[in-house]
Amino acid sequence: MTRPDGRAKDEMRPVKLTTGFTMYAEGSVLAEMGNTRVICTASVEEKVPPFLEGKGLGWVTAEYAMLPRSTNTRKKRDIKSLKLDGRSSEIQRLIGRALRAVVDREALGERQITIDCDVIQADGGTRCASITGGYAALYLACRKLVDEGVIEKMPLTAAVSAVSVGIFEDEAVLDLNYAEDSHAIVDCNVVMTSKGEFIEVQGTGEGRPFTRNELDQLLALGEQGCSRLCEIQKSVLGE
Repeated sequence: MTRPDGRAKDEMRPVKLTTGFTMYAEGSVLAEMGNTRVICTASVEEKVPPFLEGKGLGWVTAEYAMLPRSTNTRKKRDIKSLKLDGRSSEIQRLIGRALRAVVDREALGERQITIDCDVIQADGGTRCASITGGYAALYLACRKLVDEGVIEKMPLTAAVSAVSVGIFEDEAVLDLNYAEDSHAIVDCNVVMTSKGEFIEVQGTGEGRPFTRNELDQLLALGEQGCSRLCEIQKSVLGE
């Protein structure tokens, strides 16, 4: 089996995290996974949603959008006054869940950090790039709060990364690009911590059901990919 871009089945696309990509956000990162590019920003507000007021706990949430020409044909812009499309809504909930899993909300205090993930170019794996880059932006924002004496310690218990895996032409492969994702027999996203723990696994038999053995292969590839991504995060962030 030959992958469309010539990679080995367990080979990831080139990954690059560029910090300080925008001027104003407390944390910002351009996440690049192959030709997929996502701008991730972390914004700190000294308030929490009403359901958390007075509880001494912070909150981390996320918003996700694809810009109109991030894809090969123009995608309609998500407008807040209109209903967010189902896919974007599902992805931003996933990003929020993934990041909250490693946040010590008591240490964060009564403040909210919003992670905005804006896809400027899509070639598969946009949600995974958003989580991986979103964590880096969150880390930078939290480090700024510590450096400025706003909070006493880093409120993060581990790093978070995510990678896509799937069965393409009956082979388990790592980090699918769009050409593979659009024809995958099985499509799966794996979200993990730097401690080797799973946060979420999303897997679907697109072309046929899949076996336990195939699932084990996909999870092993996902672990390998997330471990590599956490190494890149650590190198870039200087943890």
